[in-house]
Amino acid sequence: MDWFALMQRELFLFAASFFLLGALDEIAIDITWIWLRLTGRARTPVVDDAALAPRPLSHRCAVLIPAWREYPVIAATIAHALRVWPQGALRIYVGCYRNDMATVAAAMGGAAADPRVRIVIHDAGGPTCKADCLNRLYRALRDDEAREGVSARMVLLHDAEDMVDPSALALLDMAMERADFIQLPVIALPQAGSRWVSGHYSDEFAESHAKAMVVRSALGQGIPGAGVGCAIAREWLERLDARRGGAGPFATGALTEDYELGLQAAALGARTHFLRVRTASGRLIATRAYFPHTIGAAIRQKSRWIHGIALQGWDRLGWHGSPVALWMQLRDRRGPFAALLLAVAYVMVVATGLEMALAGLDWIERDPLPPGLVWLLWLNAAALAWRLAIRALFTAREFGMTQGLLAIPRVAISNAVSIIAARRALFAYVRSLRGAPAVWDKTEHSAHPASPAGGQAA
Repeated sequence: MDWFALMQRELFLFAASFFLLGALDEIAIDITWIWLRLTGRARTPVVDDAALAPRPLSHRCAVLIPAWREYPVIAATIAHALRVWPQGALRIYVGCYRNDMATVAAAMGGAAADPRVRIVIHDAGGPTCKADCLNRLYRALRDDEAREGVSARMVLLHDAEDMVDPSALALLDMAMERADFIQLPVIALPQAGSRWVSGHYSDEFAESHAKAMVVRSALGQGIPGAGVGCAIAREWLERLDARRGGAGPFATGALTEDYELGLQAAALGARTHFLRVRTASGRLIATRAYFPHTIGAAIRQKSRWIHGIALQGWDRLGWHGSPVALWMQLRDRRGPFAALLLAVAYVMVVATGLEMALAGLDWIERDPLPPGLVWLLWLNAAALAWRLAIRALFTAREFGMTQGLLAIPRVAISNAVSIIAARRALFAYVRSLRGAPAVWDKTEHSAHPASPAGGQAA
């Protein structure tokens, strides 16, 4: 069994060393966030919700919502946005396809003849890709501006399943005075029927959008768009469109065009900002939505994220900028390697259990681990305890103590989804290198938080 012991030691050393490097990366973010909090640069401002929500817009605002087979949720999204955003300067553009009349009908029902809604029918059969649908909406916006002689100052991106915050529109309108691209936090709402799968999204977004994105913004780095709750100055969409020769501001070859939007704008000189604000009642001004509640749907979604951000991002955006910028790029693109490490770690758990069983049967003799490796494992154990505590604290801060405690075992779900999604993303990336086009591998939605049965979503 010498080969087994040798393989185990080598894998132990490989996984433990890189896990410790990853832990140091996260601890650096933690320490930076703590320092920002102590110096007051990361404290969440508080605003008067009663005065902010109905505040008139200083200029016209256009909201772009691409929709393909979103008939279960699009009506609730539109109706809720129109109800909580009463400003007359609002225009909502909903992109539908000629071969998806169910979504067209649902969008019309949600609009209820409100003149602030534009339902745009794509002349191509769907699905094309999300960026293509957004470019069609951009052309419709541009046509309206030319016809009416009124230009929008801000363009806001949302998905068909989003529940917008009542104060978000006025807040973004005010913030546009000092930034060109703004991203609001995203809250992945827990679902009663999917405590483990959908719940791990709640944990990830609670930590990322309260800590990592805050640090990134404070360090002056470009803010990637989340595709929801992100606003960009109209003039910057014009610049990005011109940079692509008039083909549209959104990258049709990208699976994560929203992620690229903020970074490309920042690379051209746009001022980007992550805006985290609470109301006096304690509500975080953020976009709320239900995320996938089944393992299969979660794998497909995260596979698209890994493919678009980690693999396509390397090709399309490259590596450039200051050391801090390179650090952020490395963090964005570590998904495939992190999944490999996780897979190796779980293999080691099984291998160690097998070794202990064989030793218990006196079939093999277990040699003690070298002192250096023992220390490395103890450091990793301490780092893991720290990471679990941080994840639980950020989740509890947003959703309460019960969800905070559940965040600890949900890490295993997050890891399993990431491992399988990374493998799927890698195969999809290889197919794209062979010429396969980018397709809209969208997430199916069946419930909306603003609908009467939204809270019972499974």
